[in-house]
Amino acid sequence: MITSQVFQPGMGGIQTLKAFTIVILGGMGSIWGPALGGILVGIIEAIAILFIPATYKPMIGFVILLAVLLIRPSGLFGRREIT
Repeated sequence: MITSQVFQPGMGGIQTLKAFTIVILGGMGSIWGPALGGILVGIIEAIAILFIPATYKPMIGFVILLAVLLIRPSGLFGRREIT
């Protein structure tokens, strides 16, 4: 049986926001930062679902991002720019 997929402009919004969060979390200009950020967000989301309802899963990445940016504004592996 062949099924067809319909693509719409609004598809993938949550995935795009999660990717943006992971890149900012890891630090711009670093390859290993977003890789570690993605692993970190994935593990923390998987563990957090044991304690909070699954409907809050998209919010967990933003909470992690806010916590890391409060401690280290350039991200995990970001470099500070001297101006």
